Amino acid sequence: MHKYWGILFILVLSFSCKEDKNLQNTEQSTADIASLEVLEKPIIKHFGFNLDEFNVQLDTVRRGDSFGELMLENKVDYPKIAKITQEYRDTFDVRKIRVGQPYMILKSKDTTAAAQVFIYENDVINYTVVDLRDSVNAYKERKNVTYKEKEVSGIIETNLSNALVEQGIDYMVTHNLANVYAWTIDFSMLQKGDKFKVIYKEKFINDSIYAGSEPIEAAYFEHNGKPIYAFAYENDSLKSIVDYFDDEANNLRRTFLRMPVEFGRLSSRYNLKRRIRYYGNRIRPHRGTDYAAPVGTPIMATADGTVTESTRKGGNGRYVKIRHNGKYSTQYLHMKKQNVKRGDHVKQGDVIGWVGMTGNTSGPHVCYRFWRHGRQVDPLKEELPKAEPLAETLQPDYFTYITPIKDQLDCMEYPEKPAEEEVLSEDLASLD
Repeated sequence: MHKYWGILFILVLSFSCKEDKNLQNTEQSTADIASLEVLEKPIIKHFGFNLDEFNVQLDTVRRGDSFGELMLENKVDYPKIAKITQEYRDTFDVRKIRVGQPYMILKSKDTTAAAQVFIYENDVINYTVVDLRDSVNAYKERKNVTYKEKEVSGIIETNLSNALVEQGIDYMVTHNLANVYAWTIDFSMLQKGDKFKVIYKEKFINDSIYAGSEPIEAAYFEHNGKPIYAFAYENDSLKSIVDYFDDEANNLRRTFLRMPVEFGRLSSRYNLKRRIRYYGNRIRPHRGTDYAAPVGTPIMATADGTVTESTRKGGNGRYVKIRHNGKYSTQYLHMKKQNVKRGDHVKQGDVIGWVGMTGNTSGPHVCYRFWRHGRQVDPLKEELPKAEPLAETLQPDYFTYITPIKDQLDCMEYPEKPAEEEVLSEDLASLD
């Protein structure tokens, strides 16, 4: 009998332990659920504000909009509007809001729904905040931007732009590369088989939204078999001046740009025996260099100087003439419209007009004329003066700086031709 009582006691004890364990598990689960319930929703901020605290209005500036009218429509008192307009002009000039730019208005959640904050996006990265709560305030901010290094290479088949666009590269990289070599390479004379390599940085907002490209850090261009390196280097730290130098510390900049339009096509060279169809195919000296480009293409001053003429005359059409110094002058003919007037001082690269068809011309182009000591000469045959090389005192640091970058460029590979193109090339070769 005692034996049975012992067995019964063990069973009761075992059941009791299981009950306690189950109770503990239940209590723990309840605690876990309670802890989950008290977890707060994470606060996500945009432009530094918790949008859950406001009624949000998103829009873009429309034609006819003004800051004052937008604020009055959203129940902002006139004194606050006047204060922003008058006291914060350096931070936010209300006269310069541009059509198409996005903005956000954060309104109060009460019955007044009055604007509390106005956020104007200056561009994809920079924005201006006008805080209308309590005492009015305005300040500028930037979105969180990260930079990622990018390597690009290519082989010219038709032109530089196509070689980059085919790889999905931002057009600004083409523009920047053309600027780097604007003094040393005539991009209207690129050859099939010319090669390039580029190192630059891309900008991203919040690590995901593409926000453009930074200036080129280093490049290599092989034109007609001649290699030209380019490295961005600050040669004057006091003035923060950055120039591009080659692998021997020579400045790539020249006194004159090679051509007055960025990607014009050389359509006619300086030729004193040229037959001109416009004049019945008779021989008439052509003392200009023609670059064909679409109507409206910007025409740039090829060097610093003073505008001596900006007018319209006979077969020249609308034109601009610039005196650069006592030795050189240039002229730009057949413009659609001029962008400068006589007496203006222009810097190299300034837009002085736009390609047109005024005067005697059979198609849109700019006729570029070049004078040396008052005599017209062929600019493509001129040995244009170079900018000063990097100072000798800076060269040791420069060579130390560019050595690993040059190695990086040298190790970059060119994109391979698609298999179909290679087979086609082999087939064409066999026919020869």
